[in-house]
Amino acid sequence: MFELALTIGIGLLGGIAVGTQAPIAGAMSQRVGGAASSFIVHLGGLIASLILLLSRRGEDIAQWRELPWYMLGCGAFGLVLYLSISHTIPKLGAVSAITLIIVGQLLAGVVIDYLGAFGTIARGLEVYRMLGIALLFAGAYLVIR
Repeated sequence: MFELALTIGIGLLGGIAVGTQAPIAGAMSQRVGGAASSFIVHLGGLIASLILLLSRRGEDIAQWRELPWYMLGCGAFGLVLYLSISHTIPKLGAVSAITLIIVGQLLAGVVIDYLGAFGTIARGLEVYRMLGIALLFAGAYLVIR
């Protein structure tokens, strides 16, 4: 039970991080531009990741050559995220922009789970899951309208 609570807490912490980072990145992009703010954010992430990697004695970084090609390019999704944030936050506000990001994440997650893509366990679209998705869409509509 503790492990589940810890995992849920970590997931919520990640959501809080995205929810906090998005308006900051959106405001930064208004000052320096979308690509420039993405570069600054990713440079900060690179430095933080390097410090964490060094503190963990490099983990298995030497195995990077064994990774499939699509894993090496997944950082480009961060650029897409920041360019979308820099476009949507000034026009819709932080809540609406983050709502769209969450709905997009849900859609990607549903497809990835359904296909069992990227090594995930394939999961069907049972009635309760579809109902939850429908409720999320309804909630997103109410937030954005």
